[in-house]
Amino acid sequence: QVQPVESGGGLVQAGGSLRLSCATSGRTFRRYTVGWFRQAPGKEREFVAAITWSDGSTYYADSVKGRFTISRDNAKNTVYLQMNSLKPEDTAVYYCAARLYSIVIVAGAYDYWGQGTQITVSS
Repeated sequence: QVQPVESGGGLVQAGGSLRLSCATSGRTFRRYTVGWFRQAPGKEREFVAAITWSDGSTYYADSVKGRFTISRDNAKNTVYLQMNSLKPEDTAVYYCAARLYSIVIVAGAYDYWGQGTQITVSS
């Protein structure tokens, strides 16, 4: 099984950029869909973006479309989330998660989760 491990969180000013990484300490992400979710204080965990390892298909939440880009590096077995034009409302703990096969946007459909990394966007 895969074990996602996130890195790259931090504090950034509004309008700035950050890149998150998600690697696995277990098996490779081959055959998996890897998704990013986020959870702000007092709110439910929400879908951000996902990518299928097999063909690189992607899907984004409307709130991040055009600002965030998800990608994968086969050689490094790593998924990235490039976040540009960050807004204070992007502040949350960001989680990487994995599931076999197709993209879905429901958190409960993902079987493997990282510990999360904090993103704070100051105004």
